[in-house]
Amino acid sequence: QVQLVESGGGLVQAGGSLRLSCGASGRTFGDYAMGWFRQAPGKEREFVASISRSATTTYYADSVKGRFTISRDNAKNTVYLQMNSLKAEDTAVYYCAAAVIRSLWAITHLHSDYDYWGQGTQVTVSS
Repeated sequence: QVQLVESGGGLVQAGGSLRLSCGASGRTFGDYAMGWFRQAPGKEREFVASISRSATTTYYADSVKGRFTISRDNAKNTVYLQMNSLKAEDTAVYYCAAAVIRSLWAITHLHSDYDYWGQGTQVTVSS
């Protein structure tokens, strides 16, 4: 089992940047593919980005492609989400999640594939 704790959220003006972090404890961090999801008020939780165990494969939602970058540091048990050119529609609670995947290179964007979730961190973008 792994415990996930997000940090780095806050209030930022449109066009600004934030970097979210998600620290993991428990089982070996490198055993998990990692993902970021978000949920805006009144909306369902949606996929944002994912990264493979080896960090060689990444995948993004179309809405964030070219603006957000997911990365991980397995030595620090941490996954990051660098968010640039933020828009008001990026306002949401952001969650990191861990998926048990055997392949070092595979990723998933499916909510149901993720086994562990953090509590979330609020990101608010003012227009």
